[in-house]
Amino acid sequence: QVHVVESGGGLVQPGGSLRLSCAASGRIFSIHTMGWYRQAPGKQRELVATITTYGNTNYVDSVKGRFTISRDNPKDTVYLQMNSLKPEDTAVYYCNVVDIGYRDDFWGQGTQVTVSS
Repeated sequence: QVHVVESGGGLVQPGGSLRLSCAASGRIFSIHTMGWYRQAPGKQRELVATITTYGNTNYVDSVKGRFTISRDNPKDTVYLQMNSLKPEDTAVYYCNVVDIGYRDDFWGQGTQVTVSS
């Protein structure tokens, strides 16, 4: 099994920044894609950003130009730098790891991000 742990959430004022981290551990075979999803109260979980082993990235339109996803492959860690945060970014942020050895993906427990004055 792959264990996924997020960190870095918190309370920030509009216009502020936060950096989320996510580390995968356990019996890892071959992680291909790592990504961030979020779920706001009363809404469905949505993709925020993903990054492949080769560094190919994908972002939801609402965060383009404000969020940056990056990855440290040897450490099986992915980061999400969030700048110019808006109240609508408030959500629980979840890390997702796709391990092609398992042909499955794994989720973290989530970290709360609250953007409020």
